[in-house]
Amino acid sequence: MINLYNTHSDLHWNGYRYALALFVVVILQTLIHQLYQRFNMLTSVKIKTAVVGLIYRKALTLANSARRKYTSGEIVNLMSSDAQQLMEMAVNLNLLWSAPFQILMAIIFLWQELGPSVLAGVAVLVLVIPINAFVAAKVKHLKKSQMKTADQRVKLLNEILHGIKILKLYAWETSYQKKVMEIREHEIDVLKSSGYLATFSMLTLTCIPFLVSLATFGIYFLLDEENVLTAAKVFTSISLFNILRLPLFDLPAVISAVAQTKISLGRLEDFLNSEDLDPQNIDTNYSASKLAHIFFICILYTNYSEIATRHLNVRIPEGALVAVVGQVGSGKSSFLSAILGEMEKLEGTVQRRGSVAYVSQQAWIQNSILQENILFGSGLNKPYYERVLEACALLPDLEQLPNGDQTEIGERGVNISGGQKQRVSLARAVYSNADIYLLDDPLSAVDVHVGKHLFEKLIGPSGLLKNKTRILVTHSLAFLPQTDLIIVMENGKIADMGTYQELLSKRANFAELLQVFSTENKNEETLPIKSDLQWHTELKIKHHLRGFYFYICNLAAYLGQNALAIGQNLWLSTWTAEVEQMNDLSEWKQLRDNKLGIYGLLGLIQGLLVCYGAYVITQGSLSASRVLHHQMLDSVLHLPLQYFETNPVGQIINRFTKVKKRNKLKLFPVFENVLGTILVITSASPLFTLIVIPLGYLYFTIQRYYIASSRQIRRLAGASHSPVISHFSETLLGAPTIRAFGHEERFVRQNKDVIHHFNCFSGYNYCRWLAVRLEFLGNLMVFFAALFAAMAGSTVSSSVVGLSISYALNVSNNTAPWLTSKRPPVGWPSKGIIEFINYQARYRTDLGLALQDISFQTRSQEKVGIVGRTGAGKSTLTNCLFRILERAGGKIIIDGIDISTIGLHDLRSNLNIIPQDPVLFSGTLQSNLDPLGKHSDLELWEALELCDLKNFVQSLPKKLLHEVSEGGANLSVGQRQLVCLARALLRRTKILVLDEATASVDLETDHLVQSTIRKEFDNCTVLTIAHRLHTIVDSERVLVLDSGRIVEFDTPHNLLHQKGAFSEMVTEAGITYDTDT
Repeated sequence: MINLYNTHSDLHWNGYRYALALFVVVILQTLIHQLYQRFNMLTSVKIKTAVVGLIYRKALTLANSARRKYTSGEIVNLMSSDAQQLMEMAVNLNLLWSAPFQILMAIIFLWQELGPSVLAGVAVLVLVIPINAFVAAKVKHLKKSQMKTADQRVKLLNEILHGIKILKLYAWETSYQKKVMEIREHEIDVLKSSGYLATFSMLTLTCIPFLVSLATFGIYFLLDEENVLTAAKVFTSISLFNILRLPLFDLPAVISAVAQTKISLGRLEDFLNSEDLDPQNIDTNYSASKLAHIFFICILYTNYSEIATRHLNVRIPEGALVAVVGQVGSGKSSFLSAILGEMEKLEGTVQRRGSVAYVSQQAWIQNSILQENILFGSGLNKPYYERVLEACALLPDLEQLPNGDQTEIGERGVNISGGQKQRVSLARAVYSNADIYLLDDPLSAVDVHVGKHLFEKLIGPSGLLKNKTRILVTHSLAFLPQTDLIIVMENGKIADMGTYQELLSKRANFAELLQVFSTENKNEETLPIKSDLQWHTELKIKHHLRGFYFYICNLAAYLGQNALAIGQNLWLSTWTAEVEQMNDLSEWKQLRDNKLGIYGLLGLIQGLLVCYGAYVITQGSLSASRVLHHQMLDSVLHLPLQYFETNPVGQIINRFTKVKKRNKLKLFPVFENVLGTILVITSASPLFTLIVIPLGYLYFTIQRYYIASSRQIRRLAGASHSPVISHFSETLLGAPTIRAFGHEERFVRQNKDVIHHFNCFSGYNYCRWLAVRLEFLGNLMVFFAALFAAMAGSTVSSSVVGLSISYALNVSNNTAPWLTSKRPPVGWPSKGIIEFINYQARYRTDLGLALQDISFQTRSQEKVGIVGRTGAGKSTLTNCLFRILERAGGKIIIDGIDISTIGLHDLRSNLNIIPQDPVLFSGTLQSNLDPLGKHSDLELWEALELCDLKNFVQSLPKKLLHEVSEGGANLSVGQRQLVCLARALLRRTKILVLDEATASVDLETDHLVQSTIRKEFDNCTVLTIAHRLHTIVDSERVLVLDSGRIVEFDTPHNLLHQKGAFSEMVTEAGITYDTDT
């Protein structure tokens, strides 16, 4: 078309034909390219889906040794980050061959225009290859380091969010926030290094096109003194250089992506090749005797690197009720794990016949309605379902829940009590109608009368499971006379085995346990009298980029580089126009070196501005990323606990994993380019201004529609992605239960369903809609630029036409206060007097009151027992004391200070609690005992000795530096509870709350703990919530709750004489008492 203007032959009609042909070509290019992108994206999504499916399936079969290596957070990161990396690589994979192909074709066409001089440009490209190789190697190293750090951060965040209640009760938010921020700062440092490499790459990549053209034009002049730059040569070359620029920009990014993908593939390969549970650990085809369901002989099992059970020899008859007893850490839970095949077998055999149902010691509850938790994938058999609910004592609880058995249960069962969680877990096992029931101490989390009901109606000789084989781990020795076989565990071995009478006659370990029980039972008999989170990912960019400075610097850099890019081409346009006006080219030849030098200088300055802009973006975006992450973390840690009951942890983790992916912000991506292009085209063809207004209107209309739609699509995508991570995390926690029930394939199908749902709303291809329409507008720009040039005829020079069309073508390719001013005095509380005045509380505004008109006052250093049936409000009372649950009315006063007037940190750091759920965090034993680092090693050892853990810790190779697995998985539940007791002993505050603190320990350890508490907290006010009534035997007064109200509050002696609710509970527990003492 430029040649047409040079010759001026039949300008109008040929010009129109060329304009139309150009429009058809760019339209076809747009449609074919976008169709390719669509199919490419669909393929990459399938690859990611397949990889996530492989990770999920592998997670269900991981052996204990591998599970110790890969924590839940690390496995979730494999799914969210590494699988995403594979997907992104798949999207750009074809660039590995198409980019070199485009470069080759551009060079061939340049050869036709400029001849051998193009080899100079090729030489410049070849010199860039080692630079790209160096950058790719450095990026690979940094990416590996960054992913390792990200794993640590996600792992710690996962543990923090799952143990958020403990952090709030102990006021440890600040300490753990610092730990996360330290890891994040290290991650930011790695990202900063990557950003500097990206800045260097931007400098080289920006300079390459003009260096190639500079070298090519320079050599072109040197090869022949008669060579001149015409408009046709210059702007054809510029268009080819623009074509060359895109693959030159993309190729290094793809090379870097290949390096990153190689790391992700290595991580995925290591995970997928890690050790699986050995199916040979257990023989499920056992048929030697119809009378035996389980048969062990000389087995040695390991749990991680430690031998957990050894030389077990036992045969369990069909339909038998077997009790497994022993002290904390004796191997009771490991015994059940061996039956399930969950532990590594070193020698011997284990045989099992029939289906299995398993109830873990810490109940695993799914984030779904209560009925689905019980049915667990089975169909609804209404009569049997009702029998199961009645046998598991769940009918009264269903009446209290807002929607009965259709009530949505939060993640990890956060909105139901510990006893309710255990009974739901028990109901799930019973409803499965299995042959063998493995029950890992389900009675520890329920009240005495409920435990008695469960044994009589469900587990015992006359219960619903009377014809099933039942293996019951228990500390409730009162039920042992009704069992068929008793196994006494000690140090991972079977110390004694036999019927109740046989073991009693041996007077061995079993008799010692009974002696402790008898002492406790005697005590019981006599009872001697004495907001929604507003996520900050959309905060104002200017604020996060250190305000006005980053904004102005970035704007200046972008405006400058675009102005210089336009200036370069205008300079070439003016230069070539001089050729048309000169008859004698000798003067032009004399000036060409200066012209070429100025062209090179403009390109160099442009490269420096691009480099500066990339540096500003890197610094600003990392600053924004740091602030966003810090504010999100601070907001999450200080949210009320109710937020975590209604929002899955996976959704929160999803937000944190996206922070680093959004740290490269493009403030001015295309506006300057479009504006500059319009100015250039308008200067060449003033008629183009008539088209700018309608095209601009169409552009902004499309953008407005797209932004509104894409916002909703992104919202749906975010909402559908969270269930993927939540379901994944939930499966990892409940993997032993899922395997025990044999439901692996059902959960794999569920995983496919949630991923499919996410893919439906992910909007991977909705950008194609926008791209097609915007590129169509760009194509219209090309068409009208060419059309108006044709209409202008000979009034416009070929150089101006070339500049106008080349620019048009370029467009078509483009919470509650943490601290308050009122601080309590030092040493508060000094007396420990607690007063509730007409206190009311509810969990959500749409629910009824959980506590109603609670009014009572404790005396200084008084020991108060709090009892009541399940759901009476015992734990709610504790939550209100710590302001986990805020008041709906009334107030709580501690030593004369209304706790609602002081900050949460001041309140919680001055109270002490031993919680019902023994939560530990990964790290050393020392960091779990003393996260704030306030106590010496001597104080830690003294606390461990008081908790009867000193000998155990001394036997560990690293002692206090012993590494605790995620969630404390390498310690028994009882040992974890004793570690929590040691924490409380170290805090030494005037008020102590015991929330079912000894539910998971045997009676001997319980006796030790109670005596320790009586001695060490003698000068403290102690509130004790208890299932075992003997734990409140020393209480000076007993508070009885029912349906959120106080029904009785007096001394045990007076309550027993009143024949009220407390007396009824004592009678239901089968306890006799002497009212005269």
